[in-house]
Amino acid sequence: MSSYNVNFINPLLDAVLKVLSTMAGVEVKPATPYLNKNGKAVGDITGQIAIEGFAQGVIAVSLSKSVILKIVNNMLFENYTEINDDIADAVGELTNMISGHARSSLSEMGMTFQASTPSVVTGKGKPIAHIPAAPILSIPFTSDDGDLVVEISLADPE
Repeated sequence: MSSYNVNFINPLLDAVLKVLSTMAGVEVKPATPYLNKNGKAVGDITGQIAIEGFAQGVIAVSLSKSVILKIVNNMLFENYTEINDDIADAVGELTNMISGHARSSLSEMGMTFQASTPSVVTGKGKPIAHIPAAPILSIPFTSDDGDLVVEISLADPE
C-alpha cells in the first residue's frame, strides 16, 4: 500500500464525515482501511468519479441500501423505500460532494485533481471503473443505518 499513505486516507475520511454529517445528519464511524482485491462494488449502489491531475484515478462511494435510503430521505425530506432513479441521482451528487471535499483538502497539500461527471452502478458485485493494476484503497464506514465504503485507485503520478 506504498502509494496510499495517510495523505489520501485523511482527506477521504474527513470528506465522508463532514458531507454526511452536514448534508444528511448521518453519523458514520470509519473502520480499518483495506485493499479491495477484486474491484467490485461492495454496496447495493455505487457512485464513481474519474479524477485527473496530480495522478489519474477513480473515487468510488459504495453504499448499502439501508444507509443510502436514510441519507437521501434526510437530505430531501422524502420517504423512499427502494433504490430508484432519484436515489441513483442522489448517489452521483453525494459522490461529487465527497470527491470535491477530498480534492479541496488534497489541493492544499499540493495535489490538484479535476473530476469528471459521476456515474452510478446499481448492484453488489458489479465492476467499478477503477484504474487497472492500481491498488484500490477501501475505507469502510459503519452507521446505525447501514454501511458504506469509500474507495480510491490512482495510477502512479507521472
